[in-house]
Amino acid sequence: MANHDIIVVGASAGGVEALTTLVRDLPGNLAAAVLIVLHIPSDSPGLLPGILARQSELPVASAVDREPIKTAKIYVAPPDHHLLIEERHLRVVHGPKENLHRPSIDALFRSAARWASSRTIGVVLTGARDDGTSGMRSIKQRGGITVVQDPREAAFPSMPMSVMQALKVDYSLPLREIAPLLSDLSQQPADAEGRYPVAENVEIETRIAQQEMEAGELIKSVEKLGKISRLTCPDCHGALWEIHDDAILRFRCHVGHAYSADSLTDGQNQMLEMALWSAVRALEEQMLLAQRIVERARNARYNRAVELFERRARQAEAHSAAIRQLLLATKKGDIAEPLIEDRDAVEIS
Repeated sequence: MANHDIIVVGASAGGVEALTTLVRDLPGNLAAAVLIVLHIPSDSPGLLPGILARQSELPVASAVDREPIKTAKIYVAPPDHHLLIEERHLRVVHGPKENLHRPSIDALFRSAARWASSRTIGVVLTGARDDGTSGMRSIKQRGGITVVQDPREAAFPSMPMSVMQALKVDYSLPLREIAPLLSDLSQQPADAEGRYPVAENVEIETRIAQQEMEAGELIKSVEKLGKISRLTCPDCHGALWEIHDDAILRFRCHVGHAYSADSLTDGQNQMLEMALWSAVRALEEQMLLAQRIVERARNARYNRAVELFERRARQAEAHSAAIRQLLLATKKGDIAEPLIEDRDAVEIS
């Protein structure tokens, strides 16, 4: 009987410090492979494997597509790529973002549930929003073990709290207690995989993340997941399907972008901000053009034109100032509030 030989770990804001502590405490003879996703900017130089390797008894490497999975090794998702499991190999793909992220924790966890079933241990550490919640439910449904960092000690408690609200986790522990638990669990036999059949939605969403479907098959697959909504995708502006899920409100477009309700709200805010800045630019260009026309009209003594375009210039300037004031608002919840994950760019540099 197989042991729990696949450990998948997700972290976001505050994750560098948490992951460093976790891997430092893992034994060098760990009877499992560890796959890690950390939300980092797409243009990151990919320093995380080196940071973790300095603290780890286990070898740490950036994941390579189609590389065989070996126990007693740590694999890290490269920047701007999803890390997935396919049978006993890694997949590293530039698939559509999930919850505004690539790499996505949900994508990794869901693929682990698909291919490793009850052999999987899912771990969610500190982070903002709720990436990992849907994937952790898939692990639970396939007989795997679910572990979260105690939200009370997490630098950013939103991710572990979201998981705990969506399902009954097996363990919620302080960070320093997680590594010893993983070592013990990796030596214990897992339930027979046949006891936990693969749900159709897990299989479909895993294949979507890999992006190996033809366009027609991809569209039909997304349509199987839910019903079309009145909302549009912030990334590609296509229609969104509301996924049939009683526990979590989620959406997908036919391209493959996926969102929880929280991440969709943030995506809409980003889209709105871009639209408003575009409006500011257009209004200021309109003001400049009107002012140029006024100069020429004044030189030519076209007084009616001077009056008309001076009025247009003032109106454009006033409208631009009103929108700019909205964009520059700083109180919590306003459009201009930065995403919390941006702090990872500071942590990893």
